[in-house]
Order: sequence, then C-alpha cells, then structure tokens
Amino acid sequence: MTGDFLFDLMLCIFLCIACYYDYRFCRIPNWLILLTLGLGLTKACLAGGGFGVTEYLFWGGIIMLALYPFFRIGTIGGGDVKLYGVCCGFFPADKILFFLFFSLLFAALFSMIRFVKRADLKERFAYLLAYVKDVADGGAWHLYFSDLQEKRRAGICLAGPIFLSVLMFWGGFY
Repeated sequence: MTGDFLFDLMLCIFLCIACYYDYRFCRIPNWLILLTLGLGLTKACLAGGGFGVTEYLFWGGIIMLALYPFFRIGTIGGGDVKLYGVCCGFFPADKILFFLFFSLLFAALFSMIRFVKRADLKERFAYLLAYVKDVADGGAWHLYFSDLQEKRRAGICLAGPIFLSVLMFWGGFY
C-alpha cells in the first residue's frame, strides 16, 4: 500500500463518518473537520513540504471564502463549507473545480429526487422565486429559510455529494 492510498482511505472513513452525522443530526462536528484538516495537512507536508501545506491551506481557504456568502444567507451549512475546504486540499489545483462541480451536481440530483418523491417541486421553486423577488425589492440579503423547521425539511445534506465526488476522482472520472 502506498502512502497516498492510506491517506485516501482515511479521508474515505472520515467522509463516511461525516455522512452519518450530516444525515442523522444535520450537522458535521468540528472535531471531525479538525481530524480531516490534520490528515490533509500531513499529506500535503509529506508530499510537498512547506509549499504543500501552503497550497493546501490556500485552496481550502479560497473555497471556504467562495462558499461563505451561501452560508451567510443560510443556503449551505457551516459544516458543509468547512468540509469542502478541508477536502479541496486533497485534490490537485486543476481538479478542484471538477470536485465542486460534481459534488454540487450530485446535490442537485438528490434535490430533484426529493422534489419528485415529495411532489413539491412547484412549491420549492415558488419559494425560491419569492426569495429572489424579496431580496431584489428590499435591496438586502437575508436568510433563505426564515424558520428552522422549513430549513430541515427542504435542506440537502452535502456530505454525501462531497463523498461521491471524491469517489469519482479516485475512480478516474476527472
């Protein structure tokens, strides 16, 4: 077994645990984020020394900054943002956008399946359009879901799509 395989296997295990927490409790614990961060930093240090660590932190930070506005309006959870950040460092820089694209594509597919299963596609799009109109009319951003019950009912856990995108990378799909 190569060192990369062991790091990838540990990431797989951590993502499975993240899926459990995300789907069971709608949150990803910070201790798991920190373990994944430590794993990523160790892998980056062994692979590229100080430059590897700097690159890992740079890309993770860029991704978290890019997703932060979505967290601020409540469309993505803080644990999901942090999980994206710590996972991005496991990818070569030219594969990070593919990782994001495929994870968000899986999230969209999960959403569509949920819409069909619950027969609420029309209701969800009406909610989205009302939100966009309200923000445009008011000129200020605000929380997408105004009540926690609605957020839990309509929200999508992103640990699963993140995990599937990681598996696609390891499988050579991108």
